[in-house]
Amino acid sequence: MGPPKAGHARIVVLRGKGYGGIVDGAWEVQLDGTPLSGLKTGTFVFVDRPHGPRQLTATEAAFPGVTKHDITVQSGQTYFFVARTSKQKNALMATAAGTGGGILGLALGTAFTSGYDNPGPIDFFPLDDAAARTTIAELKLGQ
Repeated sequence: MGPPKAGHARIVVLRGKGYGGIVDGAWEVQLDGTPLSGLKTGTFVFVDRPHGPRQLTATEAAFPGVTKHDITVQSGQTYFFVARTSKQKNALMATAAGTGGGILGLALGTAFTSGYDNPGPIDFFPLDDAAARTTIAELKLGQ
């Protein structure tokens, strides 16, 4: 990938190869409200931005919450994040499966997970440089 543009930091979001779901579409991830398109299983996306505070967000159609992850970036640095299905989404899916889905499943799942730190569908985990570069070598650039 090379270094970020002069005066900018690079933010890289990756999604590992393993996925156990039925539908494997691109996740709706944004940086400061701008979509980072193409984040599917086994891919990574990146963008260069000037130094300062930034916010990674994630949404999903028909999911009740929004993921918000605040970071402050420094020029010349690269920041790596792995995106994974959030604890809340996993719990909601398990509750829906156990109750047969529908409004009751969503209501129960929302009540059970109301105390979770992240109300959104995706968790962002920082990765150190060495682990990120090893992982990225096995992934494709998102399109």
